[in-house]
Amino acid sequence: MNQNRIFGTRKRIAMVAHDKKKKELIDWAEHNRTTLARHELLATGTTGRLLEDKLDRPVKKLLSGPLGGDQQIGAMIAAGEIDILIFFWDPMEAQPHDSDVKALLRVAIAWNCVVANDPATADFIVTSPLMQSDYEAVIPDYSQYLKRKITD
Repeated sequence: MNQNRIFGTRKRIAMVAHDKKKKELIDWAEHNRTTLARHELLATGTTGRLLEDKLDRPVKKLLSGPLGGDQQIGAMIAAGEIDILIFFWDPMEAQPHDSDVKALLRVAIAWNCVVANDPATADFIVTSPLMQSDYEAVIPDYSQYLKRKITD
């Protein structure tokens, strides 16, 4: 049986960017400063510091992505503590922590977290009327998966 989770009117937004995408994310956030001011922001290491400086508002800073920040965000998504993941990743350059990135995106999708990987998608998300109200997200039922029989 599926469960539901309410995303409140004050969304919890995690923001992550690879090094070559940090400026793009910071510029996007500055452009959307008014909308973002209504929500709680979290970010991995350097991205969080840059956002805090540019937006002149507190951002909950986690570890740097490659040092565990991606996993921290993934754990928070699984625990229902993050509603939206904005992750500007660089598709043109391999990252030393690509496996972490893949795991983070897998967890986000598994728990029906809203995800944007580029400015256009992020714009559609933050301008959606759903950003201004509660939203009931359906969380998939993984009980059959958890009860599956493991064989050698």
